[in-house]
Amino acid sequence: MKFLIIGGDAAGMSAASRAKRSMPEMAVTVLEMTRDVSYSACGMPYNIAVSGKAIEDLVVRQADVFRQKQGINLLTGHRVEAIHPTEKTVSGTTLQGEEFEFPYDKLLIATGGSPIVPDFPGFDLPGVMGLKSLDHGRKIKAYIDLHNVKKAVIIGMGYIGLEMCEALRNRSIEVVMVKPNLNFIPWMADELSYVVQKEVEANGVNLHMGHLVQKIEPVNDSLAVVCDDLTRDADMVIVAIGITPNSECAIAGGLETGIKKAISVDRQLKTSDENIYAAGDCADAFHVVTGEKTWIPLALRANRAGWAVADNIRGKGKPTELDGVAGTSVFKVFDLQIARTGITSKEAIKFGFDPAEVVIKTRSRAHAHPGSTTIMAHLIGDRKSGRLLGAQMVGKEGVAHRINALAVALHAQMTVEQFSQTDLAYAPPFGPVWDPLLTAANQLLKRM
Repeated sequence: MKFLIIGGDAAGMSAASRAKRSMPEMAVTVLEMTRDVSYSACGMPYNIAVSGKAIEDLVVRQADVFRQKQGINLLTGHRVEAIHPTEKTVSGTTLQGEEFEFPYDKLLIATGGSPIVPDFPGFDLPGVMGLKSLDHGRKIKAYIDLHNVKKAVIIGMGYIGLEMCEALRNRSIEVVMVKPNLNFIPWMADELSYVVQKEVEANGVNLHMGHLVQKIEPVNDSLAVVCDDLTRDADMVIVAIGITPNSECAIAGGLETGIKKAISVDRQLKTSDENIYAAGDCADAFHVVTGEKTWIPLALRANRAGWAVADNIRGKGKPTELDGVAGTSVFKVFDLQIARTGITSKEAIKFGFDPAEVVIKTRSRAHAHPGSTTIMAHLIGDRKSGRLLGAQMVGKEGVAHRINALAVALHAQMTVEQFSQTDLAYAPPFGPVWDPLLTAANQLLKRM
């Protein structure tokens, strides 16, 4: 069997490695358009924060390891430009301009996503950059050093934007953040969003919500970010307004797409073509709370989906099906941990639930235990079914791992009452006897 994979990061290399381990005789070929494979993209803001630290430190496994130790035909610098499902081939061009064509029996599209770049004047200027690939991180680090960057404007205030504002401040770079939405973190409860906003501002970041960027202009040796009623100068601009799935080849090849043009897959990761699979940031998924299709590009899903594809093309035993995602995520902004899982109240209404919600404020450790800090939790439940629907948390400690308990509850479709009865661990250095999650669940029950 010829197993061909487009894309050499999380989903692609996970599938290639697992397929080769379970089926050594299989011909596994990976076509990666860049020079980089198998790296920790999520670690880039933290790497950029440290001057002199090589971006290559984020590479998990070198390309030659896949080639020499695992026997994978890994070809970097190969950009796939077309998929031909009828002929069961793909074609494209190398970085040297040479054309290629490869046949397949089974194909995995693991092309990931790309930063959204508005089609506005100046967004193609030198010094205006997004962050998604390792090469993006490499270029940002080089630009900071080469141009002695002192001022930066970040367009957007999502995960990457907030992580990058901390990274740049750690390098003593003045940071301004701009976005059109008036709400700082729109998906977060106002009380929690306010806490995060104050933490960011306390670290010297200037926030400008409600300002639509119209263009970026070159001004002498710097840049000017021009909004409808605001202009800010910068040595560098980071565009962090989200990513979009790299599904162009799939669309041109006649494959079905869904939400936000992500490639539509079933629970076995199969596309509308029985010989083609898709996994990672380019593909959609089912949401465990709503049961509907969603597109939430996160690292764990990409790796897990790559494994599932490898198992399914093997064709032995029961097919591997993935339940879906809860949208569980956590990120750090200066001294705060911010986490979420499940859906918001607005989303709950959209999907036909009758949401009840509560925000609680308590301590991260037991009463009088030294080092205790404030921790806030926002829980959402459904009045009709009693189910837990979602949660958000903010605090200086104890957030990152607590959110996992709520994610498990969502996968198990637990009710708020059932979750309130769970036997969570207690010791004074780690939390109150009534864990913040249990306190929040008990308070939510009163509103349902």
